Amino acid sequence: MNVILDASAVLALLNAEPGASVVAGAVSDAAISAVNLSEVVAKLIEGGMPAEAVRETLQELELEVISFDAHQAYEAGLLRISTRSLGLSFGDRACLGLAQRHGVPVLTTDRNWSRLDAGIEVHLAR
Repeated sequence: MNVILDASAVLALLNAEPGASVVAGAVSDAAISAVNLSEVVAKLIEGGMPAEAVRETLQELELEVISFDAHQAYEAGLLRISTRSLGLSFGDRACLGLAQRHGVPVLTTDRNWSRLDAGIEVHLAR
């Protein structure tokens, strides 16, 4: 894996939003936290996609899904102070903590992350 995908990046790809081509170029060597995958599933269901179609669509991406474990729980929790001023969510911190743990950048569409000063490389898809 060369990059960790944020839920916003996956949704940009699936919804053909601006930045989709950037995500498409990275997806073959990307991973996602199970926490962020859950966010994607929830957004697709909220948008009216049937559950089976959600599962099939996400499986077609062939993303490496990394389980959220105790180590990652600490990583995400420790990021709370450095991300509080930016209003980042638990899911955001799970994504960032996973990238930090593996020493790879994060790909997101959330411009707010570019202001992050936590030693984690952030790439914006748009």
